[in-house]
This record gives sequence, structure tokens and C-alpha cells, in this order.
Amino acid sequence: MDNDIRINRRRCLILSGSGLLCLALDQRSLAAENHWRALRSGQAIVLMRHAQAPGTGDPEGFRLGDCSTQRNLSEAGRTDARTVGALIRANGIPAARVYSSQWCRCLETARLLALGPVTEQPLLNSFFDNRGDGDRQTRGLRDWLTRQVNGAPMILVTHQVNITALTGIFPASGELILIARPDGGRIKVLERMNGGDS
Repeated sequence: MDNDIRINRRRCLILSGSGLLCLALDQRSLAAENHWRALRSGQAIVLMRHAQAPGTGDPEGFRLGDCSTQRNLSEAGRTDARTVGALIRANGIPAARVYSSQWCRCLETARLLALGPVTEQPLLNSFFDNRGDGDRQTRGLRDWLTRQVNGAPMILVTHQVNITALTGIFPASGELILIARPDGGRIKVLERMNGGDS
């Protein structure tokens, strides 16, 4: 039977019979492996922008809790959310603590990840239409993250404005931003991944 092992910075396959096939791992692959390990151990957190939802902002008459008044995921967005969930599970995370903005497109994205129950977290709600709340809400989110205890992996599904305010990154729809668990409120970005990354 073949066995996969790692020697220094090389992935080696011990071939049944007699042989050893080694392939060098690039630095990016090694970093990604370390980041997935950090997420599995609770030392890192995923920020995810909701999957594809055509449009910008919210329609006139938007009401929280009424999905018929909001931008919602497209079929492509639903497929992308399922793909991201599969990527996370393929990297050794069958379940996670999943928190979401109360917007329907975030809640649907979070549920389609299929990583466990989804908890609504108002600190993840969009402030796109009320930028004046951004600083206060971002501080609140940073403080909340700092108070979280290590444990199960944590996935936060939110909006572009929230992720940009917290990290300085403008994420694509469905993009994952892996951050180190905050230390005294400081946010350190470890990795950016889309659903096609492994």
C-alpha cells in the first residue's frame, strides 16, 4: 500500500514494492497547510463574504427578516457556497461554529456551507447604507472576536464593507479571508482563498 509522508519541505509517496517518489512543495502550499491547521485548532478564523448576489447594496424598501425585499443569492452563488463548504470539509473541518449577518444572502450562504447550525450575529450586519455606524460596529466585532475562546473552528459570513473595515481587504463574493485569532484587537490576515483554492 502506498503511503503519503512529508520529509522536510517535500511530499513523498512510499511506493508499494520499492520506491520513494518525492515532490517539492512550494512555499504557498506549505503556508496553506499551516493555515488550515490553525483553523482546525481554533487559532485562526475565517471571514467569508457572502456568495454571489446580483446587484449592489439593498433595494428600496429593504426589511431585515423579509428576504423578498433583499438581494439574494443567485444559483451560481448557491453553487459557490456549497463548493466552499466542500473545500472546508476536504481540509479536515467537518463542522464549525458558524456565525452570520442577519441579511438573507449571508444566512443562506452560511447554511449552504453545511458545517453546522448557524448563529445570527448582528455585529456582522452590513453598514453599507449607514457608513456612520462602521467604526463603532467594527470595534465591537474586533472586541467580540478577542473574547472568543479557542475551540472549534469559527466561520463568519458577512459583507464586503465589514471585511474591508476589519482587514483593509476588498473581498470578492464568496472569498475567504483567514485571520489569526485577534490578540488585543489586532487583526492579522494569514491567507486569502476563493472556493477553487485547496
